[in-house]
Amino acid sequence: MPMQAHEIETLIKKAFPDAQITIEDLRGDGDHYSCMVVSAAFAGKSRVQQHQMVYQALDGRMGGELHALALQTRAP
Repeated sequence: MPMQAHEIETLIKKAFPDAQITIEDLRGDGDHYSCMVVSAAFAGKSRVQQHQMVYQALDGRMGGELHALALQTRAP
C-alpha cells in the first residue's frame, strides 16, 4: 500500500523538527513524490549525506511502501 504525503512529512518532521517540507504527488497515484526538505541539520553536510539522513528518517520505507521520491535538500 502506498504512503500518503502526510506520512512522509510526519517521519521527516520526527527526525528534523525544524524542517520546512514541501511534498508533491507527481502522478496523483500516491506512489511517486517530489520532496524538498530544508533543515539546519544539513548545514556542513554534502548533498549525499543530506539525502542519506532523510532516507534514514523514512525508516526503511524507501523502495517498499514509498516507491519513488525525487528528493531535494538544503540548509536554510
